[in-house]
Amino acid sequence: MPCLISNGRLRACKDSLGGQSTLYLYNSLEDAFTVVDGEATAMSSSLTEAFKFELEGDGNTLEESMVGDRNTGTRVNTQTLTISLKSMDAATSAEFNLLVAGYPQAVVVDRNGNHIALGLDDGIDFTVVAQSGGAKSDMNGYVLTGVSTCKDLAPHLDASTISAFEAVVS
Repeated sequence: MPCLISNGRLRACKDSLGGQSTLYLYNSLEDAFTVVDGEATAMSSSLTEAFKFELEGDGNTLEESMVGDRNTGTRVNTQTLTISLKSMDAATSAEFNLLVAGYPQAVVVDRNGNHIALGLDDGIDFTVVAQSGGAKSDMNGYVLTGVSTCKDLAPHLDASTISAFEAVVS
């Protein structure tokens, strides 16, 4: 039976950090990466441009929730990315109008340096909240929430794919 687990995992050291450090967005592509055993091992030559968003603070999260259904014989992984970006401006608002209208895909870099590809099956649906609080210390900026559903957990890019990807970043 092909669904049998084949490996365990030893206790992990206490040497990792939570949170995300960088978000890269690019326009949706079919087969943007070649994925083998949970790892993106090559990038499509059609992926020629990605856009970098530097992240700060603790409000930048990624959660994946995979659920199997024995009644239907299916599984789905819901990827939820929440990003906080400080300060609002007209150019960013215009860009986020396009973001919500499209089907972008993403690579997010966590604070441990892992590059994780999101939205590979159907793109990511984003909600953008532009907010300016009432108190002087309240956030003025954008909160982006991206949701995508995929069959598998998001693949991590290998070292050569990271190099190829970073070469197309604007």
